[in-house]
Amino acid sequence: MGELKNQRSQPLDTAHQKLPKFIYTPESNLKHPIRLFKIMARDLLASRELAWQLMVRDINAQYRQSFLGIFWAFVPPIVTAVGLTFAKNANIVNLEETDLPYPAYVMFSMSLWQTFTEALNSPLQEVSSASGMLAKINFPREALILAGLGKVFFNFGIKLILILGLFIYFQMPVTWSVLLAPVALIHLVMLGTAIGLLLAPIGTLYQDIPKLLTLALGFWLLLTPVVYSVPQKGGLASTLVQLNPVTPLLVTTRELATTGVISQPQGFWLVSCITMVGLLMAWLFYRLAMPFIVERMSA
Repeated sequence: MGELKNQRSQPLDTAHQKLPKFIYTPESNLKHPIRLFKIMARDLLASRELAWQLMVRDINAQYRQSFLGIFWAFVPPIVTAVGLTFAKNANIVNLEETDLPYPAYVMFSMSLWQTFTEALNSPLQEVSSASGMLAKINFPREALILAGLGKVFFNFGIKLILILGLFIYFQMPVTWSVLLAPVALIHLVMLGTAIGLLLAPIGTLYQDIPKLLTLALGFWLLLTPVVYSVPQKGGLASTLVQLNPVTPLLVTTRELATTGVISQPQGFWLVSCITMVGLLMAWLFYRLAMPFIVERMSA
C-alpha cells in the first residue's frame, strides 16, 4: 500500500509544481514600472483566446436578437446623407462644396464617425456587461477590451460593403493611397479606445457617465467635419474644428481612401503620437483601477 501511495502522489506533486503561483503584496505596482508593463503585455497575449470567444458570443447575440440584423449598420449613414442632401438641394442649409459627391461624402464620413464612437463606447459597454463575471472570475481584464475592438472592426467590415457600393455608384476613382487608409483608421480607433479606457472604470460605477457621454458625442459631431468640409475661414467655429483631435484622423482616413491628397499631415502625425502615448497611459489607468472597481461591484 505504501508503494502504491507513493506512485499516486508523485504525479500529483508534479502537477502541483506546474501550477502558476501568485503572490499578492500591499506594495504599489507603480514602484516597479518595468515589471508592471511586462505583466500587462503577458496578460494581453494570454487574453486573446478568451477575447475571441467573447467577441463571437456577443456578435451572435447581437444579430440573433435583431430582426433586421446587419441592416442597422447601414441605416444611420444613409438616413443622414438623404436628409442632408435634400436640405442642401432645397437651400435649407448652406454647405460648401465637397471633394466628393455630397451623399457619398456624408455616408463615408458617418461610417468613420460611427466607428470612432463605437471604439469609444466599447470599453464602457464591455466592462458594464461583464460586471457579474468580473466579480466572480479572475481573468485578464484586457480580454474585454480586445473583444470590444474585435466587434468594432467587425462592424466596420459590414460598413465597408456600403463604402464599396459608394465607389461603384458614384464612380469615384481609386488611388494607391487607399492601401494606407486602414493605418489612419486604426489611429482613429486607437483614439476612441484611449478615451473609452479612461471612462470605463468610472462609468461602470456611475450611470451619469454614459448619459453625459451621449450628450457630449452629439455636440462633438457638430465640431467634426462629417457633414461639411473643413472650414478654411477664421473664427471660433473654425478654430474648434481645427483643435478637434478627431478632425485630422477622420479627414486623413477619408482622403487616403478617396482623393489621395492629404490636407493635414502635420495634424495627423501630432494627434497620432499623442494617441499612442495616451492609449498606453489609459491602459495603465484601466489596469490599476479595475481591482478597485471590481471590489466596489462586489460590495
